[in-house]
Amino acid sequence: MNRLPARLTAMVRARLLEVLRDRSALAWNLLFAPLLVIGMAVVLSGGSSRPVFNVGVLGDRPLTPATHPFFAAEATQFHYESNPQSAITKVERHRLDLLIDPRQSPLRYWVNSESGKGLLLQRLLRAEDADAQVQAVGGAQTRYADWLVPGLLGVNIMFSSLFAIGHVIVRYRKSGYLKRLNGTPLTAVEFIGAQLIACLLLVVFIAALIYLACSLFLHLRMEGHYLDLLLVTVLGSMSMITMSLLVAARISSEELSGGLLNLLSWPMVILSGVFFSLDGAPPLVQAAANLFPLTHMLEAARAVMLDGAGLADIRQPLLAMAAMTAVFLAIGAYFFRWTQD
Repeated sequence: MNRLPARLTAMVRARLLEVLRDRSALAWNLLFAPLLVIGMAVVLSGGSSRPVFNVGVLGDRPLTPATHPFFAAEATQFHYESNPQSAITKVERHRLDLLIDPRQSPLRYWVNSESGKGLLLQRLLRAEDADAQVQAVGGAQTRYADWLVPGLLGVNIMFSSLFAIGHVIVRYRKSGYLKRLNGTPLTAVEFIGAQLIACLLLVVFIAALIYLACSLFLHLRMEGHYLDLLLVTVLGSMSMITMSLLVAARISSEELSGGLLNLLSWPMVILSGVFFSLDGAPPLVQAAANLFPLTHMLEAARAVMLDGAGLADIRQPLLAMAAMTAVFLAIGAYFFRWTQD
């Protein structure tokens, strides 16, 4: 009974030592990624304004002038908001310039008194509907750096998670290392478990160091609890580590594995809301984004950091990441092979 944890611990230790001895890869993760995060956050921190106004609409009435004349406003993006409280929070954080509810008569709207764009839109709305009832809210604008850093940290976690498992196991199989391990008492479950544990420890540790560096240099906003953010990081990392097993289970070509891992990673970078918000995106794009664990990880991390959300508030993305982890792990373990087909 006591041999199983001993073998598992030995494999975890071997993998960690392998990473620590690869100084170039370690330097890449510890130095390049933080510099990239800090550099992009500083450069882009002043570009928080959007080229058009962003207005949220409660309900499902058509967004046409027939519903209300204000919907004819130029240079304004209108989109539906399903959760009133969440939408009001977006107004407080300047993610929405205005929130309106056309279902009521007279029309009801929310505006942030500290938002210049919101006050301008209020004038346009009152010109069309003088009887509209205002619900003023307050709240300082979220810096773009505060919004961007979780996305860049998520990208670093994603690439580290995917390639640390997917590429390494394929290399082990190609070199015959897995074939030799197959001749030992080590089981496939123990080997995969050891790789996942080692990768998770490394990814979370490096992410914590990067976050600490960004927080020191950029004074990042943190409204929630660090333990909640740690749980989000762990679950997000696990979901993307197990995702790489879909590639590493059978393949023995490093070139093919690299192409497949890039095929998995770059759609996540584009669609998961790393550099821009998905608010107002077409429903098809949002549905596609929800298929990726990075989307749920960033949603939960930003909710904790920027809105002070607790575990109950982010239960949906947490459950999604947990479910993805279980599915990916089951599929990867089922198709795993020690040797080349």
